[in-house]
Amino acid sequence: MYPTVAEVLALPVLRQGRPHVVAGAAGLDAPVRWAHVAEVADIAPLLRGGELVLTTGVALPDDGAALARYVGDLAGIGVAGIVVELVRHWSEKLPPALVDAADRHGVPLITLSRETRFVSVTEAVNGLIVDAQVDELRAAERVHETFTALTIAGAEPGEILREVARLTEHPVVLETLSHEVLAYDTAGTDPGELLPGWPSRSRPVQVGERTGYHQGAGWLITVVGARGHDWGRLVVVCGDQPPHRHVVVAERAASALAVHRLVAKDTDSLERQAHRAILTELLANPVPPAELTARASALGVPLTGRLLVGVAVRPRITVTAKTAQSTPVLLRELAEATVLAARHAKVSALVATDDTQVRALIALSPEAGVDAVLRRLATDVHEARAGAPAVVAVGTTGSGPAEARRTLVEAAQVAAAALAENVERVVHRLDDVRLRGLLHLLAGDERITAFAARELGPLLSRDAAQGSRLVQALRHYCEHGGNKSAAAAAAHTSRTAYYQQLARIEQVLGVRLEDPESMLSLYVALLAHDIRKADDHTSG
Repeated sequence: MYPTVAEVLALPVLRQGRPHVVAGAAGLDAPVRWAHVAEVADIAPLLRGGELVLTTGVALPDDGAALARYVGDLAGIGVAGIVVELVRHWSEKLPPALVDAADRHGVPLITLSRETRFVSVTEAVNGLIVDAQVDELRAAERVHETFTALTIAGAEPGEILREVARLTEHPVVLETLSHEVLAYDTAGTDPGELLPGWPSRSRPVQVGERTGYHQGAGWLITVVGARGHDWGRLVVVCGDQPPHRHVVVAERAASALAVHRLVAKDTDSLERQAHRAILTELLANPVPPAELTARASALGVPLTGRLLVGVAVRPRITVTAKTAQSTPVLLRELAEATVLAARHAKVSALVATDDTQVRALIALSPEAGVDAVLRRLATDVHEARAGAPAVVAVGTTGSGPAEARRTLVEAAQVAAAALAENVERVVHRLDDVRLRGLLHLLAGDERITAFAARELGPLLSRDAAQGSRLVQALRHYCEHGGNKSAAAAAAHTSRTAYYQQLARIEQVLGVRLEDPESMLSLYVALLAHDIRKADDHTSG
């Protein structure tokens, strides 16, 4: 907001006086809050700091000790600099005691070799300051308008941070109070330089007030929260002391973020959104880029040098129009239960929801007992959601980011197979779901779909055309291993009627059901058909 001593010396009215810096040149970047003419030696008590003192020197003593005391008093009050006109008292040069004292205290000491109208100097300097203040106020007003519009529009955190980066031209990070990165904008810089080691770098940086600048870290920090509940910090990474307008930007952005959290309380938290973004990219990238692993580490979940285990948690519910509306809420509750279970197990995890399940990627130290940790985590999830049963499934353990995608995919497929199997286990693994699990792994393969259609096509067409239930009769037969009596009982049909259905199935398909290979092929086709049907229903 304020011009520096160097900028003031560049004004035409001062250049005409031929200014010469004789001491304290290192302080020329000090801001000038006001220009003040002072022709008395004991002026310091009347000043507030930041003034550029203008004097002809007529009232200053010639005594070296008194001159040193004069400069010391002005330095103590924090003046920006001293300008002395070499006309009336000293005509050629200043006394050495005055120069030495200015150098010692780091106060810029400037001489003017020509007579200068100080009133013109004060008008020019103070006019410059007022103009800068007006510009600052106008900039602050534009900032208020910008963030008010973003708040009204319900802007997401990413959009708010982009605006902060644009207005300040500095990287910005939104973190939790535990120093995990929720969102960031690099302002065009390399994220590989911004994010690595963020939690450990951020933890010791404290400013002791809601908004403040930490000189050592080069961070402008403001607390984010509302209604007495603080939940994060907004950090603008800037090497130099930020101007006032950047402070306004940070504070208004923090307000917009706080309002967004209040308005979006029925949606996923910022933590879950940040976790979902990383999990989505891990699933999309078999070889995760370095930036992605840096982002995960900034969230407190290191992926390198860790054992990684994918986890999928799915509620045991029958999908209806009513449950479809409540599923997002149920999944958010399952996600929070999973987060708490991970904390209880003292492991770091990325946890997020998608349309049907909670996904998690657990990062364990190489020395961890994987089975014990997973069993404890699953037990805690089951206990937390005792009134709403769920399936907890895990993929095989991987080592490092390159195996994250595989274990996540496996966990989701095991969970889907376990739901269909309807067997209660604390943790479901790939070797628990056997054939059904294999078919889930191959569910996207068109050859499996073609096989199921080829095996069951005529029977499906017959049921659709005539309203018969031959496919269901075949399912009972296969599930009971070819035991006709048990299958008839399960179908709640008399043996005679059920045997007639089996004969009709053989006729339609042109096979003998007693043949083991025929029954096996048809059972595999039924499982594949059911899996494809469930996937189509979920995606629809």
